Amino acid sequence: MPNQPLTGKVALVTGAGRGIGREIALRLARDGASIVAHYAHSKAGAEQTVADIEAMGGTAAAYQADIAKRLEVQALFAAIDTNPGRLDIVVNNSGVSTGGLLADLKDEDVDWMVGVNMLGPLYIASEAAKRLPDGGRIINFSSSVAKYPLAGAGVYSAVKKAVESFTESWARELGARNITVNTVIPGATSPGMMDGSPEYRTFFENASPFKRIGQAEEIAAVVAFLASPEASWVTGGHILANGAANT
Repeated sequence: MPNQPLTGKVALVTGAGRGIGREIALRLARDGASIVAHYAHSKAGAEQTVADIEAMGGTAAAYQADIAKRLEVQALFAAIDTNPGRLDIVVNNSGVSTGGLLADLKDEDVDWMVGVNMLGPLYIASEAAKRLPDGGRIINFSSSVAKYPLAGAGVYSAVKKAVESFTESWARELGARNITVNTVIPGATSPGMMDGSPEYRTFFENASPFKRIGQAEEIAAVVAFLASPEASWVTGGHILANGAANT
């Protein structure tokens, strides 16, 4: 392809077996990056992502880890150290969501969301910070629900907001090495969490003046920009990509 700004770079994309993560992996591969496709449970999806990248002439490998567990994250990075042996870009895409009435709060739901959505990006970034070269990229994911919290989504909103705080802190810490750290804040997107909930999909469609939800490749395009050399002066920022939805 004539324009491949990420040629020679290696990108780790968490949650690359489906949804936004899969589209990000495919887009960064088209831009020339070699891909580490992480998955927690979507083994078949991650392997398909790898196969699709290889079919377009790219390079990719799939690795499994529960990112809520630090030892598994350390093992993931040990595998990356072996193959492909370097890392330039980290996309903290993995996320889970559940909700319910405050009075019905369940410890297991809190542990799950805090573990995957907050501790996971923290553990990934901690290992990445030891390995990224000068000029590397960390791209975190929040949610427009963190900006516009919905009833019943307090825990999810809070942990996603915490990721935005990580971004601002890490941007200052790693800036001396010209490593940029930014947050992408998508709204409702397909393929994604909305696909299994027609009622919520309609709600979010009506919240945007476009009267639709986003497409995963539209979010991937934002990530591709942040991963590219053109974004060298963009750091500590939060890019809202939700079609001007008001919730």
